[in-house]
Amino acid sequence: MEKSNYITVSALNRYLKYKIDNDPNLGIVFLKGEISNFKNHTRGHFYFTLKDETSRINAIMFQSNASKVKFPVSDGMKVLVCGRVSVYEATGAYQIYVEELLEDGLGNLYLAYEKLKAKLEKEGLFLESHKKKIPKIPKRIGIVTAPTGAAIKDILSTIKRRFPLCETILFPSLVQGELAKDDIVRNIKLANTFPLDVLIVGRGGGSIEDLWPFNEEIVARAIYDSKIPIISAVGHEIDFTIADFTASCRAPTPTGAAEMAVPNKEDVLTYLNQVTIRLNKALFHKISVQKEKLNSLKNSQVFKNPKRIYEIKEQTFDLLYEKLLTVMKHYLNNKIAELEILKSSFIFKNPTILFIDKVYLYNDLLKNLNTNLDKLLKNKENTFTNLLTKVEILNPITTLKRGYSITYINDKVLTDLSKLKKGDLLKTRINSGYIESEITNFYE
Repeated sequence: MEKSNYITVSALNRYLKYKIDNDPNLGIVFLKGEISNFKNHTRGHFYFTLKDETSRINAIMFQSNASKVKFPVSDGMKVLVCGRVSVYEATGAYQIYVEELLEDGLGNLYLAYEKLKAKLEKEGLFLESHKKKIPKIPKRIGIVTAPTGAAIKDILSTIKRRFPLCETILFPSLVQGELAKDDIVRNIKLANTFPLDVLIVGRGGGSIEDLWPFNEEIVARAIYDSKIPIISAVGHEIDFTIADFTASCRAPTPTGAAEMAVPNKEDVLTYLNQVTIRLNKALFHKISVQKEKLNSLKNSQVFKNPKRIYEIKEQTFDLLYEKLLTVMKHYLNNKIAELEILKSSFIFKNPTILFIDKVYLYNDLLKNLNTNLDKLLKNKENTFTNLLTKVEILNPITTLKRGYSITYINDKVLTDLSKLKKGDLLKTRINSGYIESEITNFYE
């Protein structure tokens, strides 16, 4: 093949652009799909990806057309677009240049995101009261992310640069795809078995589909249940996931997470120097104050003439001693006076009066006791007589004395004539004894 047959990449891309630009079918294209990776450029241009269930296309809408859009554009939004398809020569990628953008509803992922967010917020998983405080100077930091890629490199390099004393432990995890959510949960639980001060969970930027494992409910609950404070570092600054709301705090990027997790060693050294200076000043001030006190004591009259301390104490002792003697003398005189009053009282002169009063009291009590006993005994005798009379009245022997009798058959009192028959032996009780008889004839 001759060298002249080879063309440059730019020439190929220019040719493809020419072919596509001159295709009437691609001059005006109407598409519908879901927005992801949306970025509003500072110059007013819209950059985003338009996708459906299986495919995607890059899209750009220049400021002249973007300024006409009357609704806020965001990821997950379903839209209708009108534009032309062309090739961007610098990258060789084809894209649609959007001229008109209409709202067509919200995408399924966005709806799922909002639904889960509302559910977890209602349950209280986003409450500030549950979030754990990030320590100012951690000794050991765990990192749950992919073992390769820019995120882990940025985190490690930032921690090493800012605070190299801090130890880091990587828990390599899937951060994209169907299996990522279970792997992230497993590594968060594993990290909680280590003595960590902080745990960084995250990954680099990507589409809403790439970041979706961090919008899964099981990941949010694992972060909420973590005993270790977690910094969520998912995507770029504009990306918000459910993990960001349940974590102790959110970092705009993985690098930002590392900066939040550890202090800057220069700031720590500056702080330590300031503390050292303040401590030295406080110590010197304390020493100076104590020296002044010491000099004041040394120059005091007491140290110059210590005998004065003894003189003052001795004088105080004399005053107290005299006061004690006065009080004791006064107390003793009062007791003597009380004794004289007792000695001159009527009872001491005639103590038999106490005995006589007691004898009179005893006689009165004895008299009352005998009177009450007599009354009680008469009451009991009357009660006994009444009971004895009732017993005599009810006694069957008394009834027999009045001419009545009791007839028995087989040692049982006879009460029913229908039970008698000829030949039965009867036993009749009268007042003076028993009569035995036999029934030879029976009359009813």
